[in-house]
Amino acid sequence: MEGGLVSLRREGTPQGGPLSPMLSNVLLDELDKELERRGHRFVRYADDSNVYVRSKAAGERVMATLERFLEKRLRLRINRDKSAVARPWKRKFLGYSVTPHRKPKLKTAPQSIKRLKSKLRLFFRRARGRNLEQVIRELGPIIRGWVTYFRLSEVRIGFELLDQWLRRKLRCILWRQWKRPKTRRKKLIALGLDPARARLSAGNGRGPWWNAGASHMNRAIPTRRLRRMGLLSFLDEYRRLVCSS
Repeated sequence: MEGGLVSLRREGTPQGGPLSPMLSNVLLDELDKELERRGHRFVRYADDSNVYVRSKAAGERVMATLERFLEKRLRLRINRDKSAVARPWKRKFLGYSVTPHRKPKLKTAPQSIKRLKSKLRLFFRRARGRNLEQVIRELGPIIRGWVTYFRLSEVRIGFELLDQWLRRKLRCILWRQWKRPKTRRKKLIALGLDPARARLSAGNGRGPWWNAGASHMNRAIPTRRLRRMGLLSFLDEYRRLVCSS
């Protein structure tokens, strides 16, 4: 898109298509052979590559020599903004990272969780005036797809925290939809809250996000109610996939 108009593509390949990784393998096969010749341990997918060495000094030396090799031999430039010499647990590869233990475990990279939350925030912004059950139904494919990709993770805390965050966002949508203190009081009473507590909670003057995490909303909209509406759990989907593999 140039200036809002569709124009003919004259260079490059479509992102996400099968042609891009295939051409990367053709072009970077020489890089793989060079790393093997040097005896380095490395992993590469398309143009994303990690090389593992024993020290920071060795990493900086390898980075410099590989940069020269790519520029002179293959006429390619390393993207310095996305490249670094760092500990494995401070970097990500294909959305994954590792724990800093002696025997590291594979985990979902914090950047991947942050990216998912950004995507869901846009989704929730569009969903503010819609029926909550419909919103939950549309969340299903997103949750399934994301968990399926990250099912190799050996650390489950990320899935648990996402579940907590997601439930709070859904309660936040309801609190915004109720709008006025009078409406909020009526809704809270209808959902089982004591009238006196409902009146105090509805008029507390706090924002939607605070109220979504407060005890009155957790009592009125418990997890079991959201589950009955069809809400999938990141953690439950992860456990299901792990058990079935």
